[in-house]
Amino acid sequence: MAKPFASSADLAEKEQTLEVLADGVYALTAEGDPNIGAVEGEDFLVCFEALATPTAAQEWLARLREHTDKPIRYLVLSHYHAVRVLGASAFGAESIVAHEKTYELIAERGEQDWASEFGRMPRLAKDAASVPGLTWPTVTFADRMTIDLGGDRGDLVLQYCGRGHTEGDIVAWLPERRILFAGDLVEAEAALYTGDAFHRDWAGATLDRVAALEAETLVGGRGAVTRGRAAVDAAIEQTRGFLRVMLEQVGGVHERGGTLKEAFEAAHAALAPDYGHWPIFEHCLPFDVSRLWDELSGVERPVIWTAERDREVWDRLQG
Repeated sequence: MAKPFASSADLAEKEQTLEVLADGVYALTAEGDPNIGAVEGEDFLVCFEALATPTAAQEWLARLREHTDKPIRYLVLSHYHAVRVLGASAFGAESIVAHEKTYELIAERGEQDWASEFGRMPRLAKDAASVPGLTWPTVTFADRMTIDLGGDRGDLVLQYCGRGHTEGDIVAWLPERRILFAGDLVEAEAALYTGDAFHRDWAGATLDRVAALEAETLVGGRGAVTRGRAAVDAAIEQTRGFLRVMLEQVGGVHERGGTLKEAFEAAHAALAPDYGHWPIFEHCLPFDVSRLWDELSGVERPVIWTAERDREVWDRLQG
């Protein structure tokens, strides 16, 4: 029996959990749905990620407002994917901050990604008509940006760790509190989406830089908040492990002249015992393998995903 396309059949609501990680530091997780967070400055807020639609974002903001009424000065976007950014208009932020590559990717492929992601994950596109258009960063940087939170709250450091989940992923780091918002560079017990990734960079130097921060609390792109140095390191290595298995399995089939379908089957067989029960595993893997196959074939930058290409790859590998 053919599997339902991507997450089109995943329509059940997920339970959301708002956690106060430290004084003025918040995270909202939702059983494998995209995570979101916020950090209080002395007299302002920094929000991290925007969810898929303004309607979805307004629900998060209503919960956040139970804890703080400070105005939102910065909305930080870890990368360009639609389910992370298209809710931005709900925040009314003074500045929308992202990596310079994220701005370029929105210009290059934002429209196609919007149609692709809403087709793959219709449940996340709550009240899709509320999206006014593409989200455009108003402040960009290349390597590092520091936000002084004021008073004795220290700094929030926005940092580029290298190519990984996309060309432009950034993390948000509270060094005094050892709390890291890692975006989709790290997943805690959720499968990886690598359809726009640079697998070798991500599995190597990029995750090395994330690990070198030595966070004691980590909020990944999906999954529960990870607490304690050992657990944080394990989440990073679990992410690295997924990538390495993909590189080994898909790379082996590619090297011997096999087919994309054979590569998908090899990766699925190797990953499913450890990762197959985690959220969006079946959804992600065809797109993951397709991108890695391209990368191994010398396609340096990811091919743009369209709604039509999504269906073509899905039918070829999961149909």
